[in-house]
Amino acid sequence: MHGSRIAAIGHYQPARVLTNEDLAGMVDTSDEWIRTRVGIRTRHIAGPDEPVDELAAHAAAKALAAAGLGPADIDMVLVATSTAIDRSPNTAARVAARLGIPGPAAMDINVVCAGFTHALATADHTIRAGAATRALVIGAEKMTDVADWNDRSTCVLVGDGAGAAVVEACAPGQEPGIGPVLWGSVPEMGHTVRIEGTPPRFAQEGQSVYRWATTRLPAIARQACERAGLAPEELAGVVLHQANLRIIEPLAEKIGAVNAVIARDVTESGNTSAASIPLALSKLVEQGALPTGAPVLLFGFGGNLSYAGQVIHCP
Repeated sequence: MHGSRIAAIGHYQPARVLTNEDLAGMVDTSDEWIRTRVGIRTRHIAGPDEPVDELAAHAAAKALAAAGLGPADIDMVLVATSTAIDRSPNTAARVAARLGIPGPAAMDINVVCAGFTHALATADHTIRAGAATRALVIGAEKMTDVADWNDRSTCVLVGDGAGAAVVEACAPGQEPGIGPVLWGSVPEMGHTVRIEGTPPRFAQEGQSVYRWATTRLPAIARQACERAGLAPEELAGVVLHQANLRIIEPLAEKIGAVNAVIARDVTESGNTSAASIPLALSKLVEQGALPTGAPVLLFGFGGNLSYAGQVIHCP
């Protein structure tokens, strides 16, 4: 029963970039209004011919290449998403088919913005139990498919993209690279973040989410560090769900990770829900901002008012 580790990570974003100025021509807003309230400058937008599974497959292919592995080396595919249109085949099965992965366990996980950290914990537990040896864990979203483009309080937030990690069993004697997860939810407040209706539309009660995230979550994130046997000041990086810069910065400060690099990819990518954590982590790794093996807190939160966090060793 050895632990697991992230062997490699990759990300993908569509080519089209939507600026705040572009949005100002679509809805009653402005660059100043958006930057002041959420800190976002740009976001990437997928086209009608770019489904969620295509975004996911691009990110997964990059992670596989970075790990020096091929499709046959994977025996589990987990995709965290809340925006896939079709129910079956699920997104994970479609990703496996696109990449030519033979016979994997293939599952979608819908915990919205906390989806990737839930999926990462699920892969870690599965590998520890001996039911898989190497997994692709992907967060992929096409939030623009569920955006209400007449609601300036939400449409300015969203973007599309994907991030993926190759998770594999540690060798005997090797220190686990994925720490114990701390997860939970506040089901009675699930109405504060919603993707509902036909067609489905994203809506939220922004002030309620802000208060919950900045007052309730710091202590929970610190507990995730404690489960990993670390103090917050020992963290080299903190990658929170990229919801809103006005949530990320006070939350990171209250966690107490005074020496950590704080991911702020929301400014360039917007809120990509389950994709945001692997997307932001992959960019930090690509930029050389985090050394290999450094302890990094991943902490997802949002839809369902669910949360999940764990400390990982940076790939």
